[in-house]
Amino acid sequence: MSQQSVNAIKVLGVDAINRAKSGHPGVVMGAAPLAYSLFNNHINVNPKDAEWINRDRFILSAGHGSMLQYALLHLAGYEDVSIEEIKNFRQWGSKTPGHPEYNHTKGVDATTGPLGQGISTAVGMALAERYLASKYNKEGFKLFNHYTYVICGDGDIMEGVASETASFAGLQKLEKLIVLYDSNDICLDGETKDAFAENVRTRYESYGWNTILVEKGDDVSAVTSAIEEAKKSDKPTLIEVKTVIGAGAPNKQGTNGVHGAPLGEEETKLFKEAIGWEYAPFEVPEEVYEDFKNNLVKRGVEKYNEWQALYAQYKNEYKELAEELAEVITRKDINKLSKESFSFKEVGAEQATRNSSQDAINSIANVLPTFFGGSADLSHSNMTFIKGDKLQDDLNRTERNVQFGVREFGMATILNGLALHGGVRVFGGTFFVFSDYLKAALRLSALQSLPVTYVFTHDSIAVGEDGPTHEPIEHLASLRTIPNSYVFRPADATETQAAWYLAQTTNNKPSSLVLTRQNLPVLENSSFENVAKGAYVVYETEKNFDTIIIATGSEVSLAINSAKKLEEYGIKSRVISMPSIELFEEQSAEYKEQLLPNSIRRRVAIEMGNTALWYKYVGLDGLVIGIDTFGASAPASKVIEEYGFTVDKVVEKIKSL
Repeated sequence: MSQQSVNAIKVLGVDAINRAKSGHPGVVMGAAPLAYSLFNNHINVNPKDAEWINRDRFILSAGHGSMLQYALLHLAGYEDVSIEEIKNFRQWGSKTPGHPEYNHTKGVDATTGPLGQGISTAVGMALAERYLASKYNKEGFKLFNHYTYVICGDGDIMEGVASETASFAGLQKLEKLIVLYDSNDICLDGETKDAFAENVRTRYESYGWNTILVEKGDDVSAVTSAIEEAKKSDKPTLIEVKTVIGAGAPNKQGTNGVHGAPLGEEETKLFKEAIGWEYAPFEVPEEVYEDFKNNLVKRGVEKYNEWQALYAQYKNEYKELAEELAEVITRKDINKLSKESFSFKEVGAEQATRNSSQDAINSIANVLPTFFGGSADLSHSNMTFIKGDKLQDDLNRTERNVQFGVREFGMATILNGLALHGGVRVFGGTFFVFSDYLKAALRLSALQSLPVTYVFTHDSIAVGEDGPTHEPIEHLASLRTIPNSYVFRPADATETQAAWYLAQTTNNKPSSLVLTRQNLPVLENSSFENVAKGAYVVYETEKNFDTIIIATGSEVSLAINSAKKLEEYGIKSRVISMPSIELFEEQSAEYKEQLLPNSIRRRVAIEMGNTALWYKYVGLDGLVIGIDTFGASAPASKVIEEYGFTVDKVVEKIKSL
């Protein structure tokens, strides 16, 4: 029966990819036995409640083999993946897109496709399980007690981010992380040995992993035994399963010819003859469905019902803790966060917004019980440390400071995994210029609608002596082009508190806070409430103003001082702080017109960064005072002066407009 079910997985993949004239059949055919073993013999899920918090998580890190996952979900009975959706693979509006997408297809626990990120996201999921288990489990009440499983390929193992997170997982001893490595020696361009020759298991052992070798990937019982062995380890486990890509296709198996192109009619016919498959395309024998019902579904529903009964008892035994847990799982805990949760500085007081951010982090930590995070070896520069808590590790599992090490990309993928798991709210920090290292993961935060908070400090050429390698120029513009995400560049301590509040009370997108190293004064008219509008008036010389000056971050106080100087020349200005372009774009047309009346064409934008996006607000006839070159190394005051960000130089430019 297991062979019949394995063949059904293979054929569903081959038929769907042929119909779409697009896809990757090789991984489906080669990895079907190991995937079948995992799903039918181990994984605990309930297809009727795909979001059950204690389900085992599964990530197909080799996301190009998505038909493998869709075939499994279909046979398991997930309603989203009907046989019609299998037929609509890679078509407009289908539940079976080219790569698995979280929030689009029930049963898909993470969006994958960018190689290396799936296995790395799984590290975050395993970390979340450990944290929540340590915090909420009680004797006799293992509410959190699940595994995180991954199927990955050579491409995932080659990507550098997988090494970053594997090193972290080994250090943290995340024993409930089990990776099945589909080791078939073939990549898109040919044989992996032409680009990839190290001993993977030895490398992972050096990271602190347990490793197992399964020499015959089509041996379901051998894979099953390997997973059982992995569950006994006190380390994360990598199971290398030697497979044949495109197994069963007589002329293409074992070659890159079956990696990224449909089998085609003739080869498909030969393949089905070779495995003895006599059914019509997309026809699955009833006994295969029964096989999954009697194993995966039956086991999963039993585990689900046991857990529900246990949770009901837990609510009686630990009422307050259960209420807290319910709030963090449903994200209703953020309703306890308000303006009153934060501390504020007096007008005129000076503080770097990175320090204001640390005040906010600790205010939030006092309110939200599962709020935690860390930084890429920069917590004392990013100011991302939760005071009163220690470092989280294997011996201190409920502490709330995570030392990610110098692994920006890895950090962001782990944050995604934590957020995907649920029950926690997380943040991570680095220097703003190094947002380049993690942007691919931030993009997936946005694509998956995850409320991850990114803390980016040292936001401009004011970094000074560190020079152009550490002075961000194009980074603000770059992050602002990512859909479904917020970028905040607060002007002072008040706006920083508001940015943090909005980042936490947003459940469907990531937020990036871009913060200064240098002190900034608390502005007289800065407003906690108005940050939610994205832009608002912070200074106005007269009601009949003739000039609009828009600024962000440290340049807002510069804009105000410049406006005051311009009054001496009879120029009447309105100064607008725009901490979040994205939030401003969400406002009504009436508010936008009220703030930026079309009748006022004399417009200026001031920001120490790339100028391109600002012409949307100032027009081609407006003035953008920005930077379109790299920075320089010198004391901050000298760099700022040389690049024209002084009152006198700004005033002269505006006068000439």
